[in-house]
Amino acid sequence: MASNSIIRLPINKVDGFEITSADDALAIEEPLEIRLEYGPNNNRQVKNISVTMRTPGNDDELATGFLFTEGIIKSMGDVMGIGHTFIACAENKENVIQVSLNENATPHLQNTDRNFYTTSSCGVCGKGSINAIRTVSTFNTTDDINRINSEVLYHLPDVLRQHQTVFEDTGGIHASALFTNAGELLLVREDVGRHNALDKLIGAAITENWLPLNNHVLMLSGRASFELVQKAAMAGINIIAAVGAPSSLAVQLANEFNITLIGFLRGKRFNIYTAAHRILLPTYEITC
Repeated sequence: MASNSIIRLPINKVDGFEITSADDALAIEEPLEIRLEYGPNNNRQVKNISVTMRTPGNDDELATGFLFTEGIIKSMGDVMGIGHTFIACAENKENVIQVSLNENATPHLQNTDRNFYTTSSCGVCGKGSINAIRTVSTFNTTDDINRINSEVLYHLPDVLRQHQTVFEDTGGIHASALFTNAGELLLVREDVGRHNALDKLIGAAITENWLPLNNHVLMLSGRASFELVQKAAMAGINIIAAVGAPSSLAVQLANEFNITLIGFLRGKRFNIYTAAHRILLPTYEITC
């Protein structure tokens, strides 16, 4: 992914009274228009679903994950094909991607009437209301056997950081990672938008037919927002760990979906905000 995700630009570096010329690596940010083709073979329709600012790479996963976490498609079985498409007025055809559904697949388009323009920093800013984005997961299961040892949790941020290839070069990108509850890294996806990184991750998991992800752990490189918890819930994820802080609405939604939400996972410290029963702690760590 790194080859088409980074651009090097000339800059002036200032150190006290000294100025030197250098090249700096920056994470690329470009718009991606997601289009949906659906309907019977004799009456196919194409609808513009979203424009999101993202880092190029894994666009098919991003589109698939976005359509799934927004409740527009139910599974990979709905998808007939996906690929970049040429639009005459577009400067770069790689910035338009079209997902074609099977003839018998019915997209749930009731939520697409709200504003789906999203920036890289906030995927939820353009949406009309809290009720409109409280998408209901299809994986409403009573299975609650997922557990993770605190000693395993402590290692996750370091493992994620070691696999953040674009962050290593630029320092300006978010990542989402999927682990087993034994701490084995399965997937990492990076993007300038934290919500895009998670959509890419979930899109990859859908392609591998791994859903629901109720025996896995999601690791976030930054803070945990409402939308990230909502997207995780759609994929059946029930343990989320973040390096940064959660928002109040993220905690509220995690509690509503019985998701274990961990924040400030750094070194050998973390906060458990909801569903603490999934975290296995040594008895000597338990304090009143």
